[in-house]
Amino acid sequence: MADKKEMSTKYDPKAVEQGRYQQWLDQGLFKPSGDKKAKPYSIVIPPPNVTGKLHLGHAWDTTLQDILIRQKRMQGYDTLWLPGMDHAGIATQAKVEAKLREQGVSRYDLGREKFVKQVWDWKDEYADVIHQQWAKMGLSLDYARERFTLDDGLSKAVRKVFVTLYKKGLIYRGEYIINWDPQARTALSDIEVIHKDDKGAFYHVKYPFVNENDTFNGEHYIEIATTRPETMFGDTAVAVNPSDERYKDLVGKEVILPLQGRHIPIIADQYVDPEFGTGMVKITPAHDPNDFNVGNRHNLKRINTMNEDATMNENAGKYEGMDRFVARKAMVADLKAQGYLISIDPIVHSVGHSERTGVQVEARLSTQWFVKMKDLAKLALENQKSNQKVNFVPERFEHTFTQWMENAHDWVISRQLWWGHQIPAWYNKQTGETYVGEKAPEDIENWQQDPDVLDTWFSSALWPFSTMGWPDESAPDYNRYFPTSVLVTGYDIIFFWVSRMIFQSLEFTGKPPFKDVLLHGLMRDEQGRKMSKSLGNGIDPMDIIDKYGADALRWFLSQGSTAGQDVRFSYTKMDAAWNFINKIWNASRYVIMNLGELTKPVLPEASQWNLTDKWILSRLNDTVKQVTHFFDSYDFGEAGRALYTFIWDDFCDWYIEMSKEILTGDDEEAKENTRNILAYVLDQTLRLLHPIMPFVTEELWQAMPHKGASIVTATYPVWHSELEDKQAESDMEHLIDLIKAVRNIRADANAPMSSSVDLLVKTDNAQLKHLFEANQDYIDRFCHPEKFTVGADLNVPKLAMSAVITDAEVYIPLAELVDLNEEAQRLQKEVDKYTSEVNRSVKKLGNERFVANAPSEVVEKERQKQTDYEAKLAATKQRLASIQAAQ
Repeated sequence: MADKKEMSTKYDPKAVEQGRYQQWLDQGLFKPSGDKKAKPYSIVIPPPNVTGKLHLGHAWDTTLQDILIRQKRMQGYDTLWLPGMDHAGIATQAKVEAKLREQGVSRYDLGREKFVKQVWDWKDEYADVIHQQWAKMGLSLDYARERFTLDDGLSKAVRKVFVTLYKKGLIYRGEYIINWDPQARTALSDIEVIHKDDKGAFYHVKYPFVNENDTFNGEHYIEIATTRPETMFGDTAVAVNPSDERYKDLVGKEVILPLQGRHIPIIADQYVDPEFGTGMVKITPAHDPNDFNVGNRHNLKRINTMNEDATMNENAGKYEGMDRFVARKAMVADLKAQGYLISIDPIVHSVGHSERTGVQVEARLSTQWFVKMKDLAKLALENQKSNQKVNFVPERFEHTFTQWMENAHDWVISRQLWWGHQIPAWYNKQTGETYVGEKAPEDIENWQQDPDVLDTWFSSALWPFSTMGWPDESAPDYNRYFPTSVLVTGYDIIFFWVSRMIFQSLEFTGKPPFKDVLLHGLMRDEQGRKMSKSLGNGIDPMDIIDKYGADALRWFLSQGSTAGQDVRFSYTKMDAAWNFINKIWNASRYVIMNLGELTKPVLPEASQWNLTDKWILSRLNDTVKQVTHFFDSYDFGEAGRALYTFIWDDFCDWYIEMSKEILTGDDEEAKENTRNILAYVLDQTLRLLHPIMPFVTEELWQAMPHKGASIVTATYPVWHSELEDKQAESDMEHLIDLIKAVRNIRADANAPMSSSVDLLVKTDNAQLKHLFEANQDYIDRFCHPEKFTVGADLNVPKLAMSAVITDAEVYIPLAELVDLNEEAQRLQKEVDKYTSEVNRSVKKLGNERFVANAPSEVVEKERQKQTDYEAKLAATKQRLASIQAAQ
């Protein structure tokens, strides 16, 4: 045992946590064991973006990973938890550009090299912050293996993947309509676009016929409705559906583009919905993805009317240089002035916004790099039908994954940024030839590298295997720890990250990147709202740790963890978490103070165990089994509930209290036995708790007799068949029921423990009679009877308080304190309660589906409940009848 020091009477998280993490690091406790005989278990951390501090969602995510890795480490696995961070291209560049704007500087003023240096400085600053936060939370990461998505090893992997996919024809460069962020001036993939409801309008505009003799419905124009008049100068046709009888005579005619005078044809295309609006739409191939496809089918010209920053370009005529929304107002005013505007109908419609900058996204014609998704998606879908499928927890999210993969569009992977993996493609300055390779061309002076960088998710998709040393397939970590055991992440990035890791891993390693993927929900505030900067309801996990301690936060986060569900943060629950740890602290303090000179706790021979010893060891054993099962099934909330019940109810409220009966007695052998059992149970309990509460369990364990330098590498508890004792559990349940019944009667009668009462227990169960008589010391201590009588034939006074427990009736004669009316009312409530329970059991057992589908032990337990409640109901009715007769 470590040197004894005086334990405070109150749990102080700051004192407990101070310096402990550094001690763990100095001892090298978070490194893999290196034991080749041990089964490997690995997790790669979802790399946080180096854009700022970690939020409560990160705390939740990493707490669950740490729980898993700490438990597996204690169970003897060769564990690796690999840390790292993501360069987060758009997000990080946007942060640095915003910082520069405050100084009146743009990235273009600095140039690419100096700007990238600024971003690296930002990365270093916030990586330090993240390291401090990881430490404060107690995350058992192996920092010797830390990776960054822009480090040399990952850059090598990225180039290898890009070049390989390019040579296989799965990466191509082409001109397509893409989502464009005009503030960041970069392309976005579909899933980086957030759709929001915005106020807008349908602008109804006249498009006159070129031929003055042409008419429609008696007018010399057709009516076109658009929500985006600023794109009109990019119109190259008007389209109708070929089956629309209203417009069949118009196909082939030409109309005049308002404000510009250009002639454009009326064409027929199946894309047009005859039921929507007028059934007649303008086609703008350079500004709408559907129009782009129509344009391809009809060989229409593509006219881009906007610059990269969403100002109008030279194709917009007199509106050149105007912001897109300013140009809209100016055009609408001119349409009205020139007699083209028919009407304006206000609407609310869904509009795409950039996930990172928040600005309205433009559909823009652009030359970009793409990944062909059809074959890669097929590979991922086929894997889910094989014996190496990825297990989604909860299972319902596999449908989300497969649905997205079945409908995956080609992935635009180029970004017009300076921060990221620059695309390994070069263009010959003289010939225009394209070269793609892992290394630059030898005559580099004749080549210009593509200035774009790759989408952040392109490198993140390689994270589980690139961090292990791939593409070097002989890398020790890659061979030992890949595929990883589990990925823990939020369900909101199944599309962004999970799916891409799966198809890239299958394509390049032939294996899925992880066996399981555990998906948790979102962290919400106490009102159920998503935490966000705009609402100002975000909570810094470091502030919570400062107030309550890391262990309390980790306990709250683990208790809220029902896979796939959102969690509401609650200060009330944080108070409860702190109170629970304080309970553990005080219970441990009591045990440690009473261990005397015990230096090596050893369980006494089973023949020396009394009832309470057998019971607590059996309950501990069952708790070990439950917690292990729930951890294995990622049900951390249920594991926590099993721990809470055992620690608070069984160990603290009952065994520790009952141990005082022996520790204050004169039997030295019994005292020694009790000390050893107290020490054993506390030791095993701290080990069970350690993955969730690493700091306080280490502190308490170090104050106890033990082997080993740290609880971090102590052996995790296992179930022992010889400790299971269902008879002892049943006997203690009877004893506890009796004690609780007496306490309740005293409370109802307002009779304090100091008052003199007789206690009568009526039962014809000989085993129960023997149990109560053999444990009268506990009954005397907890019930304080003046006289205790148990038997089948008792002369029970009519003026008495009573309770019904399993197989027995409890009476306390309190003639002078009992109001017969009140006692009758109380008994009637008991009758109602037991009637309700009997009806519930009857209904449940009458349900054929329950009886057929539930495990047999569950059905049998329900039948036992029904029998027990029926007996209690009958006894209570009989007692009520006797009270009513005495009134």
